[in-house]
Amino acid sequence: MTTGSNSTLTSAQTWNARFAVDSYLFGTEPNSWLRQNAESWKAGSHILCVADGEGRNSVWLAQQGHRVDAFDISDHAVDKAKRLAKQRNVHVNFAVAGCDDFAWPQDQYDGVAAIFVQFNDPVQRRRLFDRIVGCLKPGGIFVLLGYTPKQVEYRTGGPSDVSHLYTPELLQDELSMLDIQVLKEFEEILDEGTAHSGPSALIGLVGARRKK
Repeated sequence: MTTGSNSTLTSAQTWNARFAVDSYLFGTEPNSWLRQNAESWKAGSHILCVADGEGRNSVWLAQQGHRVDAFDISDHAVDKAKRLAKQRNVHVNFAVAGCDDFAWPQDQYDGVAAIFVQFNDPVQRRRLFDRIVGCLKPGGIFVLLGYTPKQVEYRTGGPSDVSHLYTPELLQDELSMLDIQVLKEFEEILDEGTAHSGPSALIGLVGARRKK
């Protein structure tokens, strides 16, 4: 998630501390934006879930019949994700890695999901977006959900640093290599465990990597 090994270690320790509870911090059900837009992927697609946490989204996608890879920087979170996959009798290829440590194979995936991946500063975020697009096959679909700056007023989840939040203009600029199919600002009452609960200011995107 960060560039230096010391920073990566600190991030892992921070997230491990958050996930070191028996309950699932963000719940065990998939995010509603992901559920609504999963039809963007064909049956049996190969999908990557970025910073997947405790596995609620990757496990659900595997239940839909997709081949799913997922990673998170927290080994505590990945252990819980593996338990969830076992409980639901599906397989997900889980890895413990930060966004700068993951292998990012080129032209590999039919789809990528990034749900509330907003821990990066602007430089790190642009690097992450470039890697996400690069790992998609031409025509592959990226599904993203995040918070807008208005979320700072709600204080119901997400970062407090406005530079980490998304606007339509920011996403159009930093994901200009995609053909954007959906870009929507909206508000919704989230009920995703204890970490995302209450009125929330959201922005969702669905975009396809341009074919060569």
